[in-house]
Amino acid sequence: MVAALLSDLFESHRAHLLSVAYRLTGSVGDAEDAVQESWLRLAGAHQSEIDDLRAWLTTVVSRICLDRLRSAAARRESYVGQWLPEPVVTARTPSSAPDPLEAVVRKQECRFAALVVLDTLTPPQRVAFVLHDGLSVPFDEIADILGISADAARQLAVRARKAVTRTPQPVPDAEHEAAVQRFLTALSSGDVTAVAAALHPDAVMIGDANGTTATAVNVLHGADRIARFYLGLVHKYGLEDAPSVYEFASVNGQLGLVVAGRPARDGRAGYPTRVVGFTVRDGLVWGTYDLANPAKLGGVRLG
Repeated sequence: MVAALLSDLFESHRAHLLSVAYRLTGSVGDAEDAVQESWLRLAGAHQSEIDDLRAWLTTVVSRICLDRLRSAAARRESYVGQWLPEPVVTARTPSSAPDPLEAVVRKQECRFAALVVLDTLTPPQRVAFVLHDGLSVPFDEIADILGISADAARQLAVRARKAVTRTPQPVPDAEHEAAVQRFLTALSSGDVTAVAAALHPDAVMIGDANGTTATAVNVLHGADRIARFYLGLVHKYGLEDAPSVYEFASVNGQLGLVVAGRPARDGRAGYPTRVVGFTVRDGLVWGTYDLANPAKLGGVRLG
């Protein structure tokens, strides 16, 4: 009976813990593993040690995620090209029994552009910012997790906050969808001027494949350069008949694409399944994110 009650209490906090872990790691697998490990630690803990279960679990998950962030930082040193967080990709119509992460990524702080910026922070900065600014955890508790002073934790959050303010704020879904549709229509026309006009003048394009397939190795800047890059991909892979190539999906809560993989044929190069996410600013596509590393697509949940 006690075990069943403890399990029920833990499940009541699962969505919160997934939200914390996903924002801290930017990894679907790491977030789910961290939450599961927190359950194992709870099952082995003395209940007399826990005054506030939610706070206790949040601290445990944060410590686990900090370790995983440091491990990821080491992996990034040998990574080929750019590193993007893992997207959560779901059907456009929410399922009747939604995955907990599906609800998590509908929050503005888990939109893809926000996670991209979080990925530029150091692990301690990320922990300090997410816990303090996102969850109002006191700096003395954050300091205990990081093994530093409260003042040092506060400074980490300040530096992280300055970086995060550069992220475009998510626009309403209707504005986001209109801008993406305009970009895709221009792309299907093959007109570089039209494609560039659908992109924000300060647009950025980031690809993540870790050398597994063709994408931009460096971050691309500027509407004209990005337009020419995408039209080059359309021509290289024979994607002119766009509607038969991709399907719409929600990428971290807003309209994106899943491009089905295709083997080489008819003299055209093949490519693996990939996910494309977007950020919209001033009614135009500002950010495009080409996620083509199969190891980063564990969050595709269209079934």
